[in-house]
Amino acid sequence: MALAPNVYDAEPIPDSARAEIERLLQSGDLFRYTAPEDAPVSLLEREFADMMGTKYALAVSSCSAALFLSLLGLGLKPGTKVLIPAFTFAAVPSAVVHANCQPLLVEVADNYRIDMDDFRAKLTDEIGAVIISHMRGHTSDMDAIMALCDAAGVPVVEDAAHSLGTMWHGQKIGTIGRVGCFSFQSYKLINSGEGGILITDDADLVARAVIMSGAYEHNWAKHKAPEGDNTGDLAAAFARWQNKLPLYNLRLSNLSAAIVRSQLPEVGRRVRDGRANHDYVARLLNASPWLRVPPALGPEQRAPDSIQFNLVGFASDEEARAFAQSAAERGVKVQIFGLSTDNARAFWNWQFIPGGQPELPQTKAMLMRACDVRLPARLTKADLDVVASALLAAAEEVKIEPRAYGT
Repeated sequence: MALAPNVYDAEPIPDSARAEIERLLQSGDLFRYTAPEDAPVSLLEREFADMMGTKYALAVSSCSAALFLSLLGLGLKPGTKVLIPAFTFAAVPSAVVHANCQPLLVEVADNYRIDMDDFRAKLTDEIGAVIISHMRGHTSDMDAIMALCDAAGVPVVEDAAHSLGTMWHGQKIGTIGRVGCFSFQSYKLINSGEGGILITDDADLVARAVIMSGAYEHNWAKHKAPEGDNTGDLAAAFARWQNKLPLYNLRLSNLSAAIVRSQLPEVGRRVRDGRANHDYVARLLNASPWLRVPPALGPEQRAPDSIQFNLVGFASDEEARAFAQSAAERGVKVQIFGLSTDNARAFWNWQFIPGGQPELPQTKAMLMRACDVRLPARLTKADLDVVASALLAAAEEVKIEPRAYGT
């Protein structure tokens, strides 16, 4: 039997980063604001904004920091309710709590996307903002969400940590709402170990976020406006908020920015290869009566680096755990979101949310059978065949061969 591939190592950092990293190491100057001009972080912000087609970008220490600063940039009052999906990472409700706001969770269907009936019911006058997590790259119905939120005058923040390169009706995810937030953590499409970035066309919002990210005194002057932008909106916004906002010091270093910048030219290839790998394995898994990969929505063109699928007909948690164990014995680790101890994606583990645990039966049922497997873009077809074969064999072993559970 072929050995299962290593799905955890990221792609090597491109050689193009080496000269810039060496220059930074020689100078020892890794702090963006001590550079006279064109610090790597400032260049990254401009290049990323241009790549996404937005006016402004702010590079920070993580996507969590980007979400937090986005909420602060919206000027939400303490206690404001923020609607978020019940299937997301713990960092999302954490960002809401850090911003002194109240997370309100909305049900998610078995296709990992927001239940629009529950969303409509919970989008009341009490909601001050909405965070849409494109969790694991799965995009909810952004047409319906934006129509409802625009009609209600509620700003939308896109948590696109997993969705760099995903398109909706040909528009880049992260550019549909008021703000888009992305991650550069090691398992994301671009890897700098840690890091994040937010993008927006809102000069006032980004000015507030820049200052609160740690642009003390007049260091905001080193953040670049779009070339040819002579409106003065950004400079006026900085002047308006000078000395009026607290500093949280969530900055990105020049070294991390140099690593990110070297990977921007790789985005297109990684998106293409990741989508092809995902779709190939999805076709194989969907041939099984016990495994189901939910299809993309019509307007969605995904950019996945992992695959999620549901266990079908697994009546007990013992059966589901047996499937994961069987796959592991074949060298493929399966995370079942609801059955993994203290999983940060299971909403009942977010016990830091004020007000107690909500009843979300639909989301809980989904999480108890939803599986997650890493599937990076660098894998070969032979690697993919090994992964798919292990998952199919594990399902057959549990569902076909007689087994005694609890013994």
